[in-house]
Amino acid sequence: MKVPRSFLVCGLVTALVLGSVPALAAGPTGRAPDLAAVGYEAEDGVLSRAVVEANHPGYTGTGFVNYDNVAGGSVEWTVSAARNTTTTLLFRYANGTAADRPLRITVNGTGTVTAFPATGAWTTWRTVPVTATLAAGPNAVRATATASAGGPNLDSVTVGGTDWSTAVVGSTMRRKTPDTLGGWGYTQGLYLYGQYLVYQRTRDPRLLAYLRQWADRFVAADGGTSFSFDNLDQMQSGNVLLLLARETGLAKYQTAARKIRDRLRTYPTTSDGGLVHATGRPGQLWADGSFMVAPFVIRYGHQFGEARWGDDLAARQLLVYAAHLQQGTGLLSHAYDENRSQSWADPRTGLSSQYWCRAIGWYGMAAVDILELLPADHPDRAAIVDSVRRLVAGYARYQDPATGRWFQVVDRGDLSGNWTETSCSSMYTFTVSRAVRRGYVDASYQPVADKGYRGVLAKVGTGPDGLTDVADISVGTNVGDLSYYLGRTRATNDLHGLGAFLIMNEESGPVG
Repeated sequence: MKVPRSFLVCGLVTALVLGSVPALAAGPTGRAPDLAAVGYEAEDGVLSRAVVEANHPGYTGTGFVNYDNVAGGSVEWTVSAARNTTTTLLFRYANGTAADRPLRITVNGTGTVTAFPATGAWTTWRTVPVTATLAAGPNAVRATATASAGGPNLDSVTVGGTDWSTAVVGSTMRRKTPDTLGGWGYTQGLYLYGQYLVYQRTRDPRLLAYLRQWADRFVAADGGTSFSFDNLDQMQSGNVLLLLARETGLAKYQTAARKIRDRLRTYPTTSDGGLVHATGRPGQLWADGSFMVAPFVIRYGHQFGEARWGDDLAARQLLVYAAHLQQGTGLLSHAYDENRSQSWADPRTGLSSQYWCRAIGWYGMAAVDILELLPADHPDRAAIVDSVRRLVAGYARYQDPATGRWFQVVDRGDLSGNWTETSCSSMYTFTVSRAVRRGYVDASYQPVADKGYRGVLAKVGTGPDGLTDVADISVGTNVGDLSYYLGRTRATNDLHGLGAFLIMNEESGPVG
């Protein structure tokens, strides 16, 4: 029996933890251990009007169950419980149709019909939680198709555990209101995008309302904003505007997002077309900037009828950044100065001296996000996939074998003052997992993602106040030398780490 991970850490808690987060006993490291969870593969259940198949990658175990296209097909497991308990059954599935394929989930004959919405493709796996009461001893858990089209492809069910995504979101919303989360900044945009991914799965309206209340602090009823957008960091939160425009249908969010698009018409670039990190930093490309602007560009283009513009500009940014920053190791230098005027810039190459972990993570996430929308026949697609392959190979080479995480200065794990950093480890894990799932890299890299995921988990827990803590996150960082990076503050619950963790945790992928 294999325990799957799909978005979550070993399953899902019973209730959405916005009002309360269960306190966990601290382990020997002071972190709270994850709750026990047990996974059951669908192919190991008792099948009726269903068959085991393995033609859609991304499943755990040896395959998945494909229901016949009739109502009444079922999968049944025998689930043992040590005592009477209420817990969560987390069903991992794929539904490549455009329609819901509901299942009746019963325990010992009692249960309700649960929606299993479309996931967009048969290779895109998602999870659905169902609260259930188990009796002491064996229990018959059955998932029965209720529609004439049958059920979704069912991969597994996990019993018990903690949904760290909803726990982190619930804790953050308790700690900070939309008014106190912070200003219009890239860290807020990163975190809120992660929260939106959790909303997409849970459909809890409070998560979306929180995003809207935050954005409405900065966007007037007519779409007006006070921002000059003279640096790429300011543009990252434009992604929040795009998702709110889609979710609410309100024109003001599109109007506000258009201000970023219009600013890009005249925004300064390097001589080869790379958008500079800030107007006050002429000629400078920071790897961070690839994530701050390029995913917004391609999403805006596809959402508002300018797909050709969005595809071409986003792809060009990735390739220009890679041409200057990506090295033979596959890793990226933090920054490049075309003018060689900065103290950190090598007079010959214009590059900064260090491989700072989060800068490289920004680029990886940007690349795999853009490939989600970039057409298969786009002339730059193959080059971007090649860049991702080299990057993933670099990630694998420098992963810390002891923890599964990555070091603040990636290639200097031998230094006693170096430390493994949680936000970049989440970013690398997400990028590798997505790259494997989409076939950009060989499946042999999946253990890199699995080990990275477990390594990040070791930095996540619950404190005495019942709220979650995500530890060892580097605070915001400029370009510097080795001692500068090593000396950065190691924060807990910094938004860099919370956002990266949520994005990683909502990415489907098994750990076995």
